[in-house]
This record gives sequence, structure tokens and C-alpha cells, in this order.
Amino acid sequence: MIQERQSRFIVAHASGRRDQNLVDEAITKVHARSGGQPVAWYSDGWQAYTEAIRRAYRRPVRTGRVGRPPLRVPEGLSLTQTIKHRDERGRLLEVERRTTIGIAAVRQPVPMHIERLNGVFRDRLAALTRKTHAFAKTAQRWDALFGLSIFEHNWLRNHPALRRPSTTAGRRYERRTPAMEVGLTDHRWSWREFLTTKLTISY
Repeated sequence: MIQERQSRFIVAHASGRRDQNLVDEAITKVHARSGGQPVAWYSDGWQAYTEAIRRAYRRPVRTGRVGRPPLRVPEGLSLTQTIKHRDERGRLLEVERRTTIGIAAVRQPVPMHIERLNGVFRDRLAALTRKTHAFAKTAQRWDALFGLSIFEHNWLRNHPALRRPSTTAGRRYERRTPAMEVGLTDHRWSWREFLTTKLTISY
């Protein structure tokens, strides 16, 4: 899962074997959905993130010389990784924060929001605790189950961190969903609205 930190909106996800192709798929989706705008990335210490982000964002830079122009990442793009060093028994020795692309954008680059979200989905989805608890034994069923859960998180569930002081009499706070925070909707969706809304797809 790739989450926008400020809005808590899950921008993209990919499921499958944890390898370079999986990371490439997720980051390519983010690159397309954000219009290729350079953003600040935060992740754990897996090297696959660095390679995938560079491939997705690099652009040709004209130098005036003969030949193919070099590919470089744009200004404003950054990747800060949190690396946990452990001893042979698995005990945590040190937490290292390393900027592998660009310049660090914040003081606290630890991907704590996505780690918290992983725990939330483990609590919500029985298929993540034990396969016999839910029907998600195939890749297709798992993608459908997880995609629906992400939609619920983005559009149907109010997030406590996004609430704002309310201007309505008798209400202290205005509850908001991640989709409201990024401007995709002006209200919290219901399951009825999700099931009855007609989509127009143009090719």
C-alpha cells in the first residue's frame, strides 16, 4: 500500500510476491495518478523502492551535446528510508534514517502511518489472520476483498486525524474521510451510494 501522509488517502496498492515487480507496479500507479509530480517518499530500507522510484520518475535532460540525453530524477523528488539494525538474536540495536534520493522533506520520515494502517487491516480482514476465517484463498478473491476494504477506508470511514472544527450548531467537529481531504468528494459515502452510483467510462 502507498498512502499519502497528510490526507491518509491510499493512493495505490499491489498484491503478490514481495519482489521488484510488485514495487514497480505500485509506484507506477502512483506516478500515473499524480500526473508525474515529484513528491516526498518514505519507506523502510528495502532497496527495491529506490530503484522503482528512479525508473518511474527519471526524465531526459537536454545538455546540448550529441547523443542520447541522460535520464535524471526531477527536483523535489525525495526518498527517505528508515532502516532498523538488529543483532543476531533479532534485538533492535539502532534505527537509521537515510535519504537515498533528493533532500529529506520532513524531520520525522518514519513510515509510521502505513505501519499503523497495516495493523488496522489485520484487525478488519480475517483473511490476514487465518485463511480459514474468510474466502480469500485465490488471488482474484483477495484482490476483490482488499480493494473493497481500501475503498471503505478512503471513502466511507471518517478518520479522527482529519476532523475539523464544525460551524454547525450543536456539533463540535466535522468528520471527514480521506477522499474528502483530497477533494474527490464533499461528503462521506454510504454503502448504498457505492452500490447504486453509475459510472460513465469513456474509451
